[in-house]
Amino acid sequence: MAQLIVLGVADRDTAEEALDIAASLNRQELLRLQDGAYAYKDAKGRPRIHQTVNTTGRGALGGALWGTLIGLIFLNPILGMAVGAASGAVAGKLTDIGIDDDMIKQIGAQLDDGRAAVFLLTDINAADRVVEAFRPLDPKVLRTNLSKDDERELVEALRA
Repeated sequence: MAQLIVLGVADRDTAEEALDIAASLNRQELLRLQDGAYAYKDAKGRPRIHQTVNTTGRGALGGALWGTLIGLIFLNPILGMAVGAASGAVAGKLTDIGIDDDMIKQIGAQLDDGRAAVFLLTDINAADRVVEAFRPLDPKVLRTNLSKDDERELVEALRA
């Protein structure tokens, strides 16, 4: 089962670095990253969200492919591609997979100015090596779906 871990970090750059670390650990198969995102407040104090999975782009690409195929049947592949891409993009925009967007927005709105939160939905294979990779970022655990004991162990491991 995937674990949701939300880490508070110093700023947006640190949040991007955390996602880079998670992607690297994913390539090393130390964890299996299913979804990732970060939230921060911009200069005007508005919460901003950056997600690693772009469902709008994927939907548009898939829609364009299917639209072209259907357009070939009706002898108008360009129109089919345009209609398919538009409908695919709308479907992708409305699709919510992985981490709950409302939770990301809620936590993003609660951040202090300059701070950021990193959201990781992952299966961890080598917890000690994963914690070791994130420790230099000095993250604080904001929220998890781990058991209380596992969450306490994670907090203590990141502090060590």
